[in-house]
Amino acid sequence: MSTPFYVSPQQAMADRAEYARKGIARGRSVVVLQYTDGVVFVAENPSRALHKVSEIYDRIAFAAVGKYNEFENLRIGGVRYADLRGYTYDREDVTARGLANVYAQTLGTIFSSAAEKPYEVELIVAEVGAAPEDDQIYRLPHDGSIVDEHGSVAVGGNADQISSYLDQRHRDGMTLAEALKLAVDSLSRDNNGGERTLTAEQLEVATLDRTRPQQRKFKRILGRQLSRLLDESGGADAGDAAADADADAGESGTAAEGAGDKGAKGKGTKGKGASGEDGPEGEPLL
Repeated sequence: MSTPFYVSPQQAMADRAEYARKGIARGRSVVVLQYTDGVVFVAENPSRALHKVSEIYDRIAFAAVGKYNEFENLRIGGVRYADLRGYTYDREDVTARGLANVYAQTLGTIFSSAAEKPYEVELIVAEVGAAPEDDQIYRLPHDGSIVDEHGSVAVGGNADQISSYLDQRHRDGMTLAEALKLAVDSLSRDNNGGERTLTAEQLEVATLDRTRPQQRKFKRILGRQLSRLLDESGGADAGDAAADADADAGESGTAAEGAGDKGAKGKGTKGKGASGEDGPEGEPLL
């Protein structure tokens, strides 16, 4: 009788984690940023039918990267949990922390079960509060752990590089246009340090806006509004570049020829700058 093949529990868990991480890395990245009026979600997603960012409840939204069918099942489960809890108790009892704990238990159970493969997904659950300091953002990796994030977070694709870029540039009090531009700039950077151009058609953008008068704070930014915000942030960059060019020109302007008692003044020229923004992914990976 042959000896059964043995794999240590540590090796089995390491293999499962590596399998899940590879699947997640093949998905396109999602970026979540806090801005002065709430939280903005920006995902690279050319599909108009399959969403990576969705509403869960009044003040709570969900973003995910990885296998669509897997994170869609989790999203539906989260909506059912929120609806049932809000109906049974009170709408204020539905929180991002409670939802993150439910997702953590589900992902942790699946990851540690030898009977099925681990989910190839990474989630973000965010809740907008009455003030910026009350906002909550939780990141949930494939193994069911919970990471409490502040300011900015990125998942999927080259998330480490994007997170480093965001950490250096994100600040409190950013406007929506500024936060959107920072998110698009970070998503435009590839692994080799180059930059792509991302258009409005390639982006999925939504916000949790605390200033909305209705109870539901989630709003998708589409079409003309998204293009206007992208143009607005691009226009601000062009204005900054023009101001820098004016200053340089003023410093370098020199006096020209003079004759008798009269001297001619040198003239500086204005320069204007403009900037622009455009995976190995399988069909079910987003």
